[in-house]
Amino acid sequence: MSKIMAVNAGSSSLKFQLFEMPSEEVLTSGVVERIGFKDGIFTIKVNGEKVTSTQAIIDHKVAVELVLEALIKFNVVSSLDEIKGVGHRVVHGGEKYASSVEITHEVESAVIELSELAPLHNPANMVGYRAFKKALPGARHVAVFDTAFHQTMTDDIYLYPLPYEYYQEYKIRRYGFHGTSHFFVSNRVANLMGKDVKDVNVITCHLGNGASLSAVKGGKSVNTSMGFTPLAGIMMGTRSGDIDPAIITYLMRKNHKTAEEIIDVLNKKSGMLGVSGLSSDARDIDTAIKEGNSRALLTRKLYANRVAQTIGSYFVQLGHVDAIVFTGGLGENDVAVRASILELVEEAMQIKLDYELNNSVRGKEVCLSKSDSKVQVWVVPTNEELVIAQDTVTILGL
Repeated sequence: MSKIMAVNAGSSSLKFQLFEMPSEEVLTSGVVERIGFKDGIFTIKVNGEKVTSTQAIIDHKVAVELVLEALIKFNVVSSLDEIKGVGHRVVHGGEKYASSVEITHEVESAVIELSELAPLHNPANMVGYRAFKKALPGARHVAVFDTAFHQTMTDDIYLYPLPYEYYQEYKIRRYGFHGTSHFFVSNRVANLMGKDVKDVNVITCHLGNGASLSAVKGGKSVNTSMGFTPLAGIMMGTRSGDIDPAIITYLMRKNHKTAEEIIDVLNKKSGMLGVSGLSSDARDIDTAIKEGNSRALLTRKLYANRVAQTIGSYFVQLGHVDAIVFTGGLGENDVAVRASILELVEEAMQIKLDYELNNSVRGKEVCLSKSDSKVQVWVVPTNEELVIAQDTVTILGL
C-alpha cells in the first residue's frame, strides 16, 4: 500500500487529494485558494467534514506547508514519509510527452520551455512541483499532462491549414486539453457498458466553465475541440470558442485595441457571459430563462448548437458511436443544457433519451437513454485526480 498525493497547482490556487493506493481510497482532499494574498483560504476535508481557515498565504511554499501540516494535525498520516509519490497535473506537454513521466531536471526544463504555449499554467504547475519536492524530499514526482491523451490524433486532424513552416518552426498545431478527463470518462463508460474500451467509440463532452469534446475510438483520442490553446472549440463560460479570425483585426481597428486586448475579450468577456450579458454560470442563465429573459434563452440555444455541431462532426468521423458521455460541472448537473444538446442530434443519431430521468440526474453515474436507443447517453462524473494517482503508481512502480 502506498500513499499518493495528486496535485493541481494554479497560479493562485492548489487543489489536492491524498489516495491510498492501489485501493484508491481517498484519505483527504482540499484546496488552497488566494495564494499570494493576505486573506488566503485553506480548506481540507476531515472525516467527511470541511475545515476552513483564512490567513495570509504568501506563496506556494506556504500553501504546501499548510497542507502537509494539516495531514499530521488531523491524523491523516502519522508521518510525511508515508507519502511515496506525488502526481502533478501539467497543462502542456507539447509534442514531447504522449504519456505521464517521472519528473527529472530534464523534464522540468522541458515543461518550462513549453510555457510559451501555456504561460498561465505550466509555470504555476512547476511552482507547485518545486514546493512539494522541497517539502517531501523522500517522495518521487510524476508529471501528468493535459495534452498527452490527444497525442494519438493524426496530422491531418491536428494540423492547421497554414504555411507548413509555421508548424515546423513554431509547433503551431492543435494540441487539445482536458485529456485526463476525456481519458477517464471514456474508459469508465466502457466499463459501465460492460465492454472493453478497445471495442467502443465514444464522444466525451467535458462541459464546465472551460469545455471541450473528444472523439475517442478504441480508447484513443482521434479528435478534440480545443486547439493550439484552450480558447478554441465550442463556446464556454467566458471564452468565445471558434470564430472567424478576421474578427480580431476588425475589432482592433474599430475599438483601437491591441491584438492582446482583443484576445483578452475572447478569453474573459465572451461565451455565455458575452452573449447573455448576465453571467458565465449556466445556473444563472437557467434562472434568467425561467424569468423570461430572451438573451439567456439565446445563450443556451447558441451553446447547444455549438456542442451539437461538434458531436455531429465526430459522429461522421467515427462512423458509428456507442455512447455520448457528459461530464464536468455543467455536463454532470445542467439537465436543461443536456436536453437542449441531445434534441439537436437525437434524430440523426437515433438516440432515445429518457427525458424524465435526465431531469432528475445531477452529478452521478447513470445511463440517460432508453434500452432501444441506438446510441447510449451517459453522465459520468470525472475524476482527474484518480487518473493522476494511478499514473503516478504505474510510472514509479509502486
